[in-house]
Amino acid sequence: MMKVYIETLGCSKNTVDSENAAALLEGNSHTIVDSPEAADVIIVNTCAFIKDAKIESIDTILEMAEIKKDKELLLIVSGCLSQRYIEDLYNEIPEVDIFIGVNEYGKINEILDGYESDLRIKKVSEAPAIFDEIPVRRTEKGAASEYLRIAEGCSNACSYCIIPAIRGAYRSRRKEDIIAEAVMLAERGIRELNIIAQDVTAYGFDLYGGYVLHELLHDLCKIEGIHWIRLLYCYEDSITDDLLKTIAEEKKICKYLDIPLQHVNDRVLHDMNRNSTSQSIHDTIDRVRRIVPRVHIRTTFITGFPGESDEEFSELADFVEETEFNRMGVFSYSLEENTVAAEMNNQLDDNIKESRREALMQMQREISLKLNEAKIGQILEVFVDEALEDGTYNGRTEFDAPEIDDGVIFTSEHELEPGIFVNVEITDAFDYDLIGKVVE
Repeated sequence: MMKVYIETLGCSKNTVDSENAAALLEGNSHTIVDSPEAADVIIVNTCAFIKDAKIESIDTILEMAEIKKDKELLLIVSGCLSQRYIEDLYNEIPEVDIFIGVNEYGKINEILDGYESDLRIKKVSEAPAIFDEIPVRRTEKGAASEYLRIAEGCSNACSYCIIPAIRGAYRSRRKEDIIAEAVMLAERGIRELNIIAQDVTAYGFDLYGGYVLHELLHDLCKIEGIHWIRLLYCYEDSITDDLLKTIAEEKKICKYLDIPLQHVNDRVLHDMNRNSTSQSIHDTIDRVRRIVPRVHIRTTFITGFPGESDEEFSELADFVEETEFNRMGVFSYSLEENTVAAEMNNQLDDNIKESRREALMQMQREISLKLNEAKIGQILEVFVDEALEDGTYNGRTEFDAPEIDDGVIFTSEHELEPGIFVNVEITDAFDYDLIGKVVE
């Protein structure tokens, strides 16, 4: 049997794909190792969402190819980059032995078992019509926070995005499969579930004929051992009152919503093919804050979309300033081939895109500092992520998503184990981080 190293790039969906593959490999008597130098097989799980992600993926593949020069091993490239550019990669990077797409992880053992020396393989298929369930999951020893994927693919047709072409149409998992996985994670000591999909608010529409995320959440909240449930990637147009009431009423659900809005100008939203208008966005933000007290909203925006005028950007900037989002990320528009937006006229200069992005981020730093300073003196429940040094720890409140948001740096007079929850008094604040101390 072989020693396998998996390098995962990109989003949380890729993380889950890698964990599924790792579990299947271990079930076939292979061993997952922590270093590429110790491996007989290296798998690079790639991202191809935007230009920077593609560059990182290619650089990582070439880095692993250098390791291959010094020892005999199999190099496998999987994920979105393979799915999107299979022929180019196959021709341009001969060091790679096997290319597999995003729909092949369930066949990883079959692919490895069928490999013959000096025979290069490329295996990419279209997404299945229904969710291809992989009923196993590998989690890191001692982990207390995990992602729980409730759907695959996306049926939104945003003009700038290639994801539907890579991952296929939206496919919800069955409720019973999701609950079973959540129970398994809880039994392994997971205390925080981060609910993910390309659009979690669309959950169930394809299977059950309506938006039923709130029903799923009620069931997840009943699972013993789960302390926090967090929702990531909610689309504005499908945030129902039932969902918001559930978030408000269920104590286990973090008062945190990630709502990627992308813009607020009607012309830009139309050309992005978003199912939102300026008015609907304003109304949804007001409704979220009214129904869910203390809610923290995270959003993302795109600057420099084709044709974005100075006036349209100013409208976006004014919206950011007046709305005061708790968390915000900004991307400069990335032209992706084979998307509708790539063919649009009035593509903007990269310097304009970046200057607008930085302007919004500077505005957000000031907003974030103001909102964080308002927390000084409050006592907040904090999830302990890691020990730093000299009795100092790094953690997160319910308002901070893992790997996305910053958190709390705090001290404790007693030694703490990662994965537990403690009460922390906030004593100071910076633009993104909070400072505090554990209180009994």
